[in-house]
Amino acid sequence: MRFHSFSGMLTHWAGLTPDAPALRQGEQELTFSRLLQRVSTREAELREQGLASLGVLCDGSAECVVTLLAAPGAGVRTVLLDETADPSHLREMIAAARVGALWGDGELREELESALTRDDVPGPGEMLFFTSGTTRRAKSAVLTQQSLCASAFNGGALLPLRPEDTLLCLLPLNHVFGFVCGLLWGLSCGACVALGRGPRHYFDDFAYYRPTAVSLVPALLAALLKGNCLDPELRLALIGAGDCPAPLLNALRAKRIRVSFGYGLTETSSGVALSLGEDPLAMTVCPDDRITLAEDGEILIQAPTCMMQGYFGQPEETARVLRSGVLHTGDLGRLDENGLLHVTGRKKEILVLPDGTKLFLPEYEQALQAALGGRELTVILHRNAPALVARGTEAERAELSARLAPLNQTLPRGQQIKTIFLTPSPLPRTATGKIKRWEVAQAYDEK
Repeated sequence: MRFHSFSGMLTHWAGLTPDAPALRQGEQELTFSRLLQRVSTREAELREQGLASLGVLCDGSAECVVTLLAAPGAGVRTVLLDETADPSHLREMIAAARVGALWGDGELREELESALTRDDVPGPGEMLFFTSGTTRRAKSAVLTQQSLCASAFNGGALLPLRPEDTLLCLLPLNHVFGFVCGLLWGLSCGACVALGRGPRHYFDDFAYYRPTAVSLVPALLAALLKGNCLDPELRLALIGAGDCPAPLLNALRAKRIRVSFGYGLTETSSGVALSLGEDPLAMTVCPDDRITLAEDGEILIQAPTCMMQGYFGQPEETARVLRSGVLHTGDLGRLDENGLLHVTGRKKEILVLPDGTKLFLPEYEQALQAALGGRELTVILHRNAPALVARGTEAERAELSARLAPLNQTLPRGQQIKTIFLTPSPLPRTATGKIKRWEVAQAYDEK
């Protein structure tokens, strides 16, 4: 079913199955009729406040969901923020998105209030999703209820859920994959969305809710499989937001769980292709989208119903990637004889880790060079972790490791350098002098 607004989606199911559960979190349950009522009430409250913009510190609660579904209908520009992010990064995001008010944890909200910007002109209700929350290069894509509902329609058209299904939502709602594939996918199909009870319950939420479907990032999937946490009722797992090793996908299949791997971007309101057959990496393009390849293999996307309006306040960045309605993704791929998409690599200077975290390589490599005295180097993804490739000899390995140690201690565990490849030869470069990262990555792929 195609919807054009969150209220339209809820109104449809509240009319069809008013007493069916729409949201569950712990012992709390909201039927579709009750959820519609709560969203309508919150929308009226926000209209009365006359807010132009609202930053939502997404905590994954039912109240957070109500606010996110209500704010766009009230004409409020909604900025989705990660409540677990470093406050300094949150202040930068709040300032960049011109956030005028905050919803969320009281103590954190008070800490961030100094970054708020006064803006008295309500907008058309856009939703701003940051493409990355780990560097100052983060951009916020301007999406809408219509584009997000269209993305949910695309997912449901290829992977339909049933009203009797329970979709477990463990992913952060401030990420577009979590918002669309962890929440809207279920609601648009009339299914019940079970909201995770927080990180402490990742390993027992499956036993508690008994979901039939779930959306996961590879790192979380690996932890759940290791802990043998998946419930026997689970029949469908949608994996996205990062490369997923074949052993993880095979482990799901061994449990007779249908596996679908998704490819999408924040700029396209989440997924544009999903695998439906035996090969989880051979993906069918979503109904509203069209994918072509540039001469160098770059994936180009036309998604008129799902495409972002642009990067908020960054027209030059928008023009760089979105040209005449075509998104230049920076990703590399191929289309097989059946028209299925295979993603083969990334052309742009962003390294996507298995948990969905994005490293902006120029900044990351600059910090490495400073630690190593300006040495020629690059960073590649090796065995699902960042690895350093540097010009040098084996005799220098111990010294390099020692010099890297202080920098590693300042980085989150998943972003630390643990593997170092040394080469006595200069790293391959383009005619303009840029290191050919993908050529380097290919050379070390099997090592």
